[in-house]
Order: sequence, then structure tokens, then C-alpha cells
Amino acid sequence: QRTKVVVTSAQMSITQEAFDALVAEVAAIKADANITKAEENTFYLLVCGVFVFLMQAGFALLAAGSIRMKNVKNILLKSVMDACLGGLVWYLFGYGIAYDADNGVDGHSANGFIGAGPTNFALSGVRDWETGSGEDLGLGNIGYSWISFFFQYAFAAAAATIVSGSVAERCSLMGYLVYCVLIIGFIYPIVVHWVWDGSGFLSAFNPNAMLAGMTDFAGSGVVHMTGGIAAAIAAAILGPRIGRFEEPEKFQGQSASLQVLGTFLLWFGWYGFNPGSTLLLHSDGGYYARDMARAAVTTTLSGATAACVGLFLKRLLPPALGGAGHVWDLGHTCN
Repeated sequence: QRTKVVVTSAQMSITQEAFDALVAEVAAIKADANITKAEENTFYLLVCGVFVFLMQAGFALLAAGSIRMKNVKNILLKSVMDACLGGLVWYLFGYGIAYDADNGVDGHSANGFIGAGPTNFALSGVRDWETGSGEDLGLGNIGYSWISFFFQYAFAAAAATIVSGSVAERCSLMGYLVYCVLIIGFIYPIVVHWVWDGSGFLSAFNPNAMLAGMTDFAGSGVVHMTGGIAAAIAAAILGPRIGRFEEPEKFQGQSASLQVLGTFLLWFGWYGFNPGSTLLLHSDGGYYARDMARAAVTTTLSGATAACVGLFLKRLLPPALGGAGHVWDLGHTCN
């Protein structure tokens, strides 16, 4: 049996005090949701940055497995110093050159070639004790300023490590350390500033960019082209190892197991490198989670395709064109 309930307009009325309380409660819920999203963005970048940093282990193992036993400690020490010396250099001045966080602050005007604002040099301007008000949460109180430094540091270390393989077994440790300081502290940060900083003269975020700017989602040009050009120049200067092409059988990698393990660690790191380059999961104006997922699929397919194509090209091409003489080449496939 149903009972008919009649509600009069007088019963539906609400006092101003109750209405104000309801509005305040809705605002508090919205603020909590915004804080949660911001914290998730910070944690997301932490996880992706850790993935990218793990690529240092991948580079080290792949390189160690690809050279002769007598030079393993040398190249492993270089890999360690990429992370350690590179981290200090990036903290002190590399990050500040790459990203100018002070454009328009206290009369500072960022230029398109190099960052010069004081905030990101040794992170001296990050003030995480100052919180925003209302919906303006600021960056410091959710840790995003700190984690952005860490994420970009992992990229810088990867750019430096690209060169270590190209000069393996023929570059002194001191010479390599000088190179490490120069590329992480000066060369790479300048390229980053050109393309990824909003004031860079090649940045798509700069309304006055040259030729409308360029878009580099995850560093194919900024990271890998910079490291690749540096590697090519270094290899050209040092030349091949003595006897490398006269007696190639003496230069076989000492551990196939390390090569494969290093390759899979690098592949694992790519899932932080590429999907993580969205930099956010939550945004009011974009579908960053969707883009992250697409990047993960693209990363999977590109790595798998490169390995298969490399395997068969090395197997089928004649030695005069770089083939392995009808041999299935594991090292080439991994690289």
C-alpha cells in the first residue's frame, strides 16, 4: 500500500545559514579532490622517474656484457658517475639553465637561449612551506617542484649515458668525467631550454617561437639526438679500438646474459620515459591518462619491431653491408 506524501513549499525552504554551510561543504569537498589529484600527479611522476633512473642499471649491464672482461670495471664506474656526478651538476646549475622558473618575477625576463632565473639553481627558490589559498594549491606544498627536478635529472643522466657505449674501451675515466660535467651541466640543459622551457626559442609553448616551435613529446630530439650527436663526435675523435676490424673475433662481448638483462631493464625504463612524459595524470584541459596509455602501447610495439627488424637484417645482409654472415646475432638484436 502506497502512501501519498505532500510536501509544501514552506517545508522545502532552507535558511541562509544552512545554504551557506552547504556551499562551504561543497567547496571543501572540491578542494580535497583537487589536493588528491595534485598528490596523485606528484606520485605518478615519482614512479615514472624511478623507472627512468633504473635505465642506468640497464645501460651499465648492457655495456658490461658487450665489452671485454678487462674493461668491465671501467665502464661500470663511468655509469655510476653518470648518476652521481651528474646528479650534483644537474642540481647546482644544469636544472636552472634548462628551466627558467622566474620569467616575469621581479622584473626578470627569460631569454630563448638559456635559463638564468635563480629559482632552479640548486633549487634555491623552491619554497615548499608557502601554500596557496582556495583552489590555488601552489607547487611547493604538494612536492611537484621537487619531483619535477628528479624526473628531469633522470632524463639528463640518460642523455649522458648514451655516450658511454660509443667510447667503450677507449676513453680515460678523467676525460669521461669532464665530458659528463659538460653535457649534463651545460650542453644538454641548453637544448632542453630551447625546446621544453616555455620561453625557449624552439618551444611550442612560446608564442614567439621560431617557425612556430617544435614538439618533442619524450625526448627523441632533446635527449637522444643530443646524446647521439655527442656520441658520434666522441667516436670519430677517438677512432675504433686497435684491431677492432682486423680481428673482430677478439672483441666479442663477454656476457650475453648481461646484455639481455640490461636490455630488459632499459625496456622497463622506457615505460617511465615515454608514458611519464605526459608529466600529469589529472588535468582540467587534457586527456593525459589516455595519452599515457597510448605511449605505453607505442613503446611496446616500437621496441618489439626494432628487435625483430634488427635480428633479420643482421642475419640476411651480406657482411659488406654490416651483416653477420647468416648468424643470428643476439647482441645486435638487443642493441
